[in-house]
Amino acid sequence: MPSPQPASPMPAAPASSRSLRRRCSRADPGAQGARWRGAIADAFSKTDFAAAIQSAIDKFGKKDQSILALKAKDCVFRINRDVRFSKDKSPYKTNFGASINKGGRKAFSTAGYYFHLEPGQLFVGGGMYQPFPPELNKVRQEIDYCFDDFKKIIGSKKFKSVYGDLDKSKEFLLSRVPKGYEADNPAAEYLKLKSYIAMANLSDKDATSNGLIKKTTDAFDTLLPLVNFLNRAIEG
Repeated sequence: MPSPQPASPMPAAPASSRSLRRRCSRADPGAQGARWRGAIADAFSKTDFAAAIQSAIDKFGKKDQSILALKAKDCVFRINRDVRFSKDKSPYKTNFGASINKGGRKAFSTAGYYFHLEPGQLFVGGGMYQPFPPELNKVRQEIDYCFDDFKKIIGSKKFKSVYGDLDKSKEFLLSRVPKGYEADNPAAEYLKLKSYIAMANLSDKDATSNGLIKKTTDAFDTLLPLVNFLNRAIEG
């Protein structure tokens, strides 16, 4: 998603829309090899995606100062897949993704924000994805001790209108409450979670609209109280 000229924020850059459209039309999720490689290698695509992420960081960093110093290059995931232990030897991912976290994409011990772009799957959100046991235990303890605060965050009208609830997919859920907590604990359904994430879907049309960065940062703003709660638990 880059531009041959100095990258400008997506909302004001017609080239970004053109390159995003080209990327979305060429990047058939089932098409690997030369066709997909051509789409990803396109200079427009790569630099414009980085420019969009940097624009979101610069804009939202005024509210969440913990991300203000981040650079897009530290947040954007590589497009190359690790195929060493996979039956699927396709060399490239079918998406662009960025973890906007104060520790960058390699940080697993703090909460942050996420942006995902793929044909038919554009979503934004964040939280804490599969934290290590010590951090996960701290988050669960904080939810147990401060469940009223936690409920106010995820039960707020704004949060529910954007995200609905935290992701309770099977992959993120224990079958019973973790050891040390009673089954009838008021927070039981959240104590069973192994990840604390919320995602909001956008449309492919949003990917090429002038309002993409605003929609992204608005979603981040809604998530900020949860991110702060989770990081308070970790750093407490």
